[in-house]
Amino acid sequence: MALVVLVVVGHSWTLLPSDDGLESWTYDFLYAWHVPAFVTVTGYLSRSFEWTRARLWSLVTTVALPYVVFEGLYALYRHEVGGVDFERLWANPHWPMWYLAALFFWRLMTPLLKRMPGKVVVAVAISLLAGLYANDILDNARIFGLLPFFVLGLKMHDGHWNLLRTRRARLYGFAGLLVLLVLARFSGNWLETEWFYYRTRYDALDPNDVRAIVIRMSLLITGLVGAFSFFAIVPRTRTSFTSLGAATLVVYLFHGFVVLGAEFAGFPGWAADHMPLAWVLTTVVAVLLPLLLAWAPVSTRLNVLVDPVGALRRMRRGQAPTSG
Repeated sequence: MALVVLVVVGHSWTLLPSDDGLESWTYDFLYAWHVPAFVTVTGYLSRSFEWTRARLWSLVTTVALPYVVFEGLYALYRHEVGGVDFERLWANPHWPMWYLAALFFWRLMTPLLKRMPGKVVVAVAISLLAGLYANDILDNARIFGLLPFFVLGLKMHDGHWNLLRTRRARLYGFAGLLVLLVLARFSGNWLETEWFYYRTRYDALDPNDVRAIVIRMSLLITGLVGAFSFFAIVPRTRTSFTSLGAATLVVYLFHGFVVLGAEFAGFPGWAADHMPLAWVLTTVVAVLLPLLLAWAPVSTRLNVLVDPVGALRRMRRGQAPTSG
């Protein structure tokens, strides 16, 4: 739940002026590690996936179907409200939909990845080479670019998480994030923010492939440090906030309509004239929005669109006693 809140915060910060000030600094800091952390958790939660009929059907209904539905809904919304036109709809994921496309293929590859010797090393090599050859079809540049974090999540077990629950690990976690925050302050002088998205080929970012590979490797290390620093400082106690994590996909798929609505309403223009107040306001609303979307009375209703097959199944089960 904490990670999906950070996803909303990151997307909301795109409404702010992208200069060299506070927004640029905090944005680069967040994007250096929060997506790698999210992918690592995704890998950990995918460990049990196998090529069985039930699992494959679940993959279709809970990942592929929402991708088709929400890719269409976002395109319709952006066209009707914002006047945006699209090409290669569904073949080229737009904005937040890349994650569902990536999740589908990561899960599909999971049985093979789990049995692959030296899987982390192989995944790193694939990520480094992806920047040379990948493209935007189904955002395969991100699928392969972020693959090491997914594979790392597949390898993790309770013993690894226990190492992150020690007092020493928490101190290292705070230190790690502090170092990344300081580095992010000057990252704009070294590389473009586009590097953090893992979606663009090297030749569009740096004409020297060797230097580009070094940058990608540095980003993988930075993402690893930031992700595990975050895992180390997350509180261990279970609270009502923890239970909201069950609605992660609802938050992820619906928050974009609010962010885009603010963009179409002209909020970026107002924000440009009211910094840093706009940064504070945007951040507060971005934290509250996922809490509202994950709130049970809201999330259970929105989940009908996120998981229509599951909603229909639950409806039939609920009707079964009365019909019998």
